[in-house]
Amino acid sequence: METGTALPGTKRPGLGVWIATCGGLGYIPIAPGSAGAAVGAGLVVALARLPVPRFWVSIAIAVAALVILALGIPSATAAEAYFGRKDPGHVIVDEVMGQMIALVASPRAGWKWLLGGYLLFRVFDVIKPFPARRLERLRGGRGIMLDDFAAGIWALIALSLLRYGLK
Repeated sequence: METGTALPGTKRPGLGVWIATCGGLGYIPIAPGSAGAAVGAGLVVALARLPVPRFWVSIAIAVAALVILALGIPSATAAEAYFGRKDPGHVIVDEVMGQMIALVASPRAGWKWLLGGYLLFRVFDVIKPFPARRLERLRGGRGIMLDDFAAGIWALIALSLLRYGLK
């Protein structure tokens, strides 16, 4: 089933597909991956409002991203089985997690910095520098999630270098 719509008497999407598509947000017709990254940035902004020192905000974001990674691997695997193809476009939980990784070091930065981190993550998610392309080849949800983890790390490094260079 290419479209992911269940016909009468066929399989239903289940919790894994719901998680992988971020409650159905992945079904939007234009740029679902960008929408997933926006959700990740929104989670970072929400967590940045915690009344704790910045260090603990970064820890909370890192832990949340790792929890999403752990939930995303089996969910993305279930989504692949449901949609009947590798790395279906409706799966956006990987972008949520990758974007959070990209912004973990500067969660309380201004909107321009957050926008820059968003754009850098999207660029690295598309171009897939080493080892992202290799990780993408892994089977099931591991490949779906880990290439975006790598893209998030690349964006985090680029943001950190920019911050260092702008000082």
